[in-house]
Amino acid sequence: MNSPVRDFFSGVGVLFQGAGMVIRRPRLFLLGIVPPLITSLLFVAALVLLLFNVEDLTVWLTPFAEEWAPGMQTTVRVLAGVLLVAAAVLVMVVAFTGLTLALGAPLYDKIAEMVEDELGDAPPEADDSVTASVVRSVRQSLVLIAVSALVTVPLFAVGFVPIVGQTVIPIVSAMFGGWMLTIELLGSGFDRRGMRRIKDRRRVMGRRRMLVYGFGIPSYLLLAIPFLAVVVFPAAAAGGTILTRRLLTAGDRQAEPGRLPPQASQPGTGQGPPPGPSPSR
Repeated sequence: MNSPVRDFFSGVGVLFQGAGMVIRRPRLFLLGIVPPLITSLLFVAALVLLLFNVEDLTVWLTPFAEEWAPGMQTTVRVLAGVLLVAAAVLVMVVAFTGLTLALGAPLYDKIAEMVEDELGDAPPEADDSVTASVVRSVRQSLVLIAVSALVTVPLFAVGFVPIVGQTVIPIVSAMFGGWMLTIELLGSGFDRRGMRRIKDRRRVMGRRRMLVYGFGIPSYLLLAIPFLAVVVFPAAAAGGTILTRRLLTAGDRQAEPGRLPPQASQPGTGQGPPPGPSPSR
């Protein structure tokens, strides 16, 4: 039986194992940092554009304050500007992983393939096209981003509550963020095994939650640090494939496309199906 503490630290080790795999292949590592770098630059450009136009946007958002006294009007518009920038940053944090995985789907599939080949017993390649894979990845990422936003915004608001906001909320946020991040990072490994639905990943993750948290929480915290995320992302992508193999049981593996179920073993092994009734003559 798995100990929760042992499972948690084993999950942390999965992230380091993924880092070791990509670092040993500098070319693959450099390719892996391109999508998060592009995403980071897009977000920085969008944030700079927002900051340059925040005054005009706050005036447009607060027409009701036009006739107010100058002091009150300025206070309301400064508050609106702060909330607008905070909301934009929050959306960027929530969307970073999904957008990066969507942009770099072929590259991260290559990293997943490398991990599978090195660890052995790799599943057969997915039978869908690159286009279909990218479209599915984008669609699922949008769903996960929407769910993350629905939960993250209230958590962000409760974070201003004294005591609770500085103690409970950071822990809950890290656990939720790590869980949602892991759902996304498991996508490539599960797709290769014909398990393409989000609920397939959630079902398997629920069996060993502490292993998932051990991998997901440190990955989430590291990816939340600007520009460090660019370096961490390839390691997290490789770790997602390793975690897939840890989570899936023997029964799940036997159900993978291209694998023979136990009762269909090759003849001569002594493990074939039990003999049926003799045919009538």
